[in-house]
Amino acid sequence: MTAILEREIKLRFETPEAARTAILRAGATPVRCRRLQEDCLLDTADETLRRHRCVLRVRVESGRSVLTYKGPVPPSLVKAREEMETIVADGEGLVAILQQLGFQTWFRYQKYREEFALDDVIVTVDETPVGTFVEIEGGDRGIHETAEVLGRGPSDYLLDSYRRIYLRHCEECGVTPADMLFED
Repeated sequence: MTAILEREIKLRFETPEAARTAILRAGATPVRCRRLQEDCLLDTADETLRRHRCVLRVRVESGRSVLTYKGPVPPSLVKAREEMETIVADGEGLVAILQQLGFQTWFRYQKYREEFALDDVIVTVDETPVGTFVEIEGGDRGIHETAEVLGRGPSDYLLDSYRRIYLRHCEECGVTPADMLFED
C-alpha cells in the first residue's frame, strides 16, 4: 500500500489534441498510453465519508484495479489531501464485497486518461463525457511552473472533483445528473 499527500490541479482544455500538443510542446515525455478508467465511489448509507469530505474509490483500468482512500481537502491554492492506495486483483469483486458490508455505490464515472512526465510532475490528459481536462500532480512549485508553461495561471485552476464538475455541467445544461459515463 502507498500513502502520500496528493497535490493536484485540473485545467480545462478545448480538445484532447490541444491538451496533448501543449504538454508535448512543454517537453513532457509519454509515460502511459490512453486507456479507459472506470471509477466507482462508495460510501455508507448515512454518507459518513461524504460528510467528512473523504472518498473511497475502486478504479478498474486495463485489467488492473486499485482501491483508494482520499482524506478531506483543506483550503489551499492547490488541491492537497491524504491518499492511500492498494492494488487489488478483482475490482468488481471488491465492490461486491464492500456492498455486502454495507457500502453503497453512489457515483460512477469514466474517463480516458493518458499520462506524461515533466520534470517532477505527472501530467495527464483526461477525456471525460463533459470535456477535456489536464491534471497536474506533484509539488506546489512544479504544479505552478507546469501550469505556466501550458499558458495557464492560478485563475484557471480547477480544484473540484470530476463529480462536482459533472454536477455543474448538468446544472448548466438543464440535465438531471446520474453517473458520468460515455454513451455507448
